Amino acid sequence: MARPRKYNVTVQGLFCSTDARTNKVYWRYKHPITGKFHGLGDDKEEAKAIAIEANGRFAEQQTNQLFKIKERVSENFGLSITVTTWLDRYIKIQEDRLKDGEIKLNTFKQKITPIELFRRECGLMELQSIGAKDIARLIENYKKKGQRRMAQVVRMVLIDVYKEAQHAGEVKPGYNPALATKQPNNKVQRERFNLEEWRTVFAAAETSQRYVQNSMLLAIVTGQRLGDIARMKFSDVWDDHLHIIQEKTGMKLAIPVALRCDELSMTLKEVISRCRDRIISPHILHIHHTTGLAKRGGPVSSSSITMAFSRARDRSGLKWTEGTPPTFHEQRSLSERLYRAQGVDTQKLLGHKNQDMTDKYNDDRGKGWVVLAV
Repeated sequence: MARPRKYNVTVQGLFCSTDARTNKVYWRYKHPITGKFHGLGDDKEEAKAIAIEANGRFAEQQTNQLFKIKERVSENFGLSITVTTWLDRYIKIQEDRLKDGEIKLNTFKQKITPIELFRRECGLMELQSIGAKDIARLIENYKKKGQRRMAQVVRMVLIDVYKEAQHAGEVKPGYNPALATKQPNNKVQRERFNLEEWRTVFAAAETSQRYVQNSMLLAIVTGQRLGDIARMKFSDVWDDHLHIIQEKTGMKLAIPVALRCDELSMTLKEVISRCRDRIISPHILHIHHTTGLAKRGGPVSSSSITMAFSRARDRSGLKWTEGTPPTFHEQRSLSERLYRAQGVDTQKLLGHKNQDMTDKYNDDRGKGWVVLAV
């Protein structure tokens, strides 16, 4: 029976027919290889979903077969494997490195976007046919969008992709087109905080959940990164120290609870005491009011802290005309500058391996005045 004209079927391989006795429409799928029809019943949406899924699987099988053929040709005739074939192996190498503790989870996650970009743009090309011009084009796209930091990450990851390919013998020794590209300049546009601005934002956070102000106090008094602050627990405090294993570096840091930020007139012990309330929770920063996504007493995620801080900053009425508004992370720089003025060893406090990195946090990016001594 012919397909009714009133049904506009756009899914490849999906057909329908009307039963003259019941006037019901039934759906069938034609196997793209055998040509055999398979009945799918009278539910149109379900039939479409099945047909789309089947088409996707057949396409995936054909793609995998194509890659296998290309790889066998490469092995037999000495040609380079495709970018996609190597990226599949590269990801497996990175997963093994993550499992063995050679790289951190955040480092692994950082590689995913550049890898998928490279796969999408150059997946069917031979790995050794890629030139510096191809890599530069990918980097330039991010630069045009103003995403210079992302441009740097793409270049860094693709350099590593080719380093691993060299180690595996898939490209010639020294062949690394990403390394031949120019390192994108990434001048930081974000403004620093000064103490008065911080106090203004802190006051604006008064109407937010209590954890917002508490997170700001912890950021200044401990000088730690957002992720480490979000993971702090009351059980981390013993022997009069707050114990932190820094997520980024793995450094084990014990901060005395007697540590005092003179400008805030508060010790770490006082901040932690402020975080203790009638809510029973193991987390120093915890949810105070149950919402659809979070329960009272539960941990506060890094993203929630960031968003709540940004809302308070925007409510404060402050304007930053020289660059983008300071983020939660900028409190780490403010903390470093306040403590350095007190004579505290800020390199140890921030957990940096070298003083040069600490000095970058000490740069106020033109916020302060140079005072001439007379």
